[in-house]
Amino acid sequence: PPGSSMYTGKPVFAQLMEHLPLHTFRRCVARYQAEHKVKSFSCLDQYLAGLRELTYRESLRDIEACPRAQGSKLYHLGIRSQVACNTLADAHARRDWRLYADFAQRLIATARRLYVNDAFAVALAKTVYALD
Repeated sequence: PPGSSMYTGKPVFAQLMEHLPLHTFRRCVARYQAEHKVKSFSCLDQYLAGLRELTYRESLRDIEACPRAQGSKLYHLGIRSQVACNTLADAHARRDWRLYADFAQRLIATARRLYVNDAFAVALAKTVYALD
């Protein structure tokens, strides 16, 4: 309605996902054969679930519960399936962590190239990254 201040555009998470280099992610998945014998919970599903931790989710159960409350919006956020706590825990335990470390290194390299001529580049070059 006119005069309404409610934002009706894409959620921030969906905007972030538009810039995710999925071809690079898929190459990392293939390199580690991370989806061998995987039927439904893809590595991308796992990665997206992990990104939800950026919204201050404190546990696997919290990561599971939060999207269930927003179930109708998940598809538009790029999340194709609900994630059960056990499914996420199993994926964390069985999948090669190097897949995500490799992908993170590629994202860091891209960020460094994008900001090479920016004042932010100095801070970026001296940043220490911790992957959990």
